[in-house]
Amino acid sequence: MGKVVGVQERRAWADEIGVVELPGGVRIRGRRIGDRASPADFSLLLAPGPVPNWTYRRVRWPDFWVPLDRADAVDAFGEALRRGYAGERVEVACRGGTGRTGTALAALAILDGLPAEEAVDWVRAAYRPGAVETPWQRRWLRHLTRSSTGRID
Repeated sequence: MGKVVGVQERRAWADEIGVVELPGGVRIRGRRIGDRASPADFSLLLAPGPVPNWTYRRVRWPDFWVPLDRADAVDAFGEALRRGYAGERVEVACRGGTGRTGTALAALAILDGLPAEEAVDWVRAAYRPGAVETPWQRRWLRHLTRSSTGRID
């Protein structure tokens, strides 16, 4: 298998549980925040709870809703993508590992080039069937486009 263009040599995950590959080739792990997990290099935490022993960033995002601060969330997604393209192991985690995590993974895929109208079906096939749990999470994703948020470099 050839190296994906634009993705630097990446560190391998100790296991593949919850790992999805975004359209550009970056691999991101989704999980429950309280589950034991193999180490990552960066965590995007979407709920209160235990913090990892590695670098993390928390986004204020109530359960079953959307991020409280859209600009902060989009900036955090951009940081996650940049780190992933730099070869870091990046993960996204919330309390249950489904709604917010699934919505964030779908958002990352959109910002990485997936058409917004395909994001929910994509994340449900690639990650979990119940990912993106609420109508307002689906609506939030439909309004998230790469062009409206600026280029992720």
